[in-house]
Amino acid sequence: MFNSFSGDDACKLLAAGAQLVDVRSSSEFSQGSLPNAINLPLQSVMNAKNILDESKAIVLYCVSGARSSTAKNYLVQMGFDNVNDLGSFKNYNCE
Repeated sequence: MFNSFSGDDACKLLAAGAQLVDVRSSSEFSQGSLPNAINLPLQSVMNAKNILDESKAIVLYCVSGARSSTAKNYLVQMGFDNVNDLGSFKNYNCE
């Protein structure tokens, strides 16, 4: 699946204050996550309005990109307008 949103794009957004959101399970998250990531497991994404700031950009990630892609679709349907899917955490390359 082609993803036009790159790791460099993510770094720029995060440097500007975007929220980095890990949609893996809380047990996966507890075993290690990217710096400053917020854990919002895919099965809890309906609670996003209570957890995320709608005025800030969102950068989603998971292991393969499947859950982050699904989460992006849900968040867009819920009215979040600046949702970006990094896909796999392996695409993250910010220093």
